[in-house]
Amino acid sequence: MKKVGEIMKQLRGNDTQQKKALEMSVARETISRYETGKDKVNIDVARQYSAKYDNPRFAITVQNEYTGTGPVILDGENVDLHRSAIKEKTLEELEEAFNRLKSTSLAKPLACMELFEKQDLHDSLEELIEASTAISNLVAVVCMESGISYKDLWVDHYNYLISKGFLKGDVTIC
Repeated sequence: MKKVGEIMKQLRGNDTQQKKALEMSVARETISRYETGKDKVNIDVARQYSAKYDNPRFAITVQNEYTGTGPVILDGENVDLHRSAIKEKTLEELEEAFNRLKSTSLAKPLACMELFEKQDLHDSLEELIEASTAISNLVAVVCMESGISYKDLWVDHYNYLISKGFLKGDVTIC
């Protein structure tokens, strides 16, 4: 699993740490510590990188590294990152999650569930998380290959949620 600093180094490309430090208004040593994983990336610097590079792999990795939760960018030896393969895997994961959730009862209070019912609920939630990871990787790969802005997709989504009254209009978007 890649770390935020590794992705920052890749995004920096041939630019020097000094040049990047000047752009981000931090010391060169700070960029070095971020890239080597000695320090966690400051939230302001993470937002600047996110705005500058609009890289979904960076955004997803920041979320995971800071919270220890959420989808991860798949990079194992058994993953096929071709967009068609990811699409098929995402459809498979969505179908499994849909079927599992459909068969899971949420009618009674969760505190009153029997042990087997809680296990069923747990298994359903795991399927949903697997689908979430698949979706995140599909969106990341397609955005990167197509040049569609990952950040703009989220801005559009947040604006939709606000327009429907599902989200208050005070969302901070960098």
